[in-house]
Amino acid sequence: MEYLGLILLGPWLLILAWAYWRFPKSLPRTVGRRLFDAGVLIAAIVVAYALTRYGFMAAADPARPGRVGVWQMVAPVLYAYGGFSLVLFLGLWLRRMRWGRPSA
Repeated sequence: MEYLGLILLGPWLLILAWAYWRFPKSLPRTVGRRLFDAGVLIAAIVVAYALTRYGFMAAADPARPGRVGVWQMVAPVLYAYGGFSLVLFLGLWLRRMRWGRPSA
């Protein structure tokens, strides 16, 4: 039950990961850049997983132990999406700083 929201969000996160990996096409595709991109994607997955666990526990209602409320299903998804997007954004920024701006 804890990962249901992340499973439902998974296809969108895969689309974001694919777009991060593929674009922009004008940047050089070196081994270093591919390793950097793979590291960013692995970090994004780890952060999304960790924030899913944190969000599920943080939204638990101590007055109703063992019961899952709506926020206990929504909070993990929001945390995971925010963390995943933040890591990808930082990766885009660092990639642009390291490999330059794409030519128009």
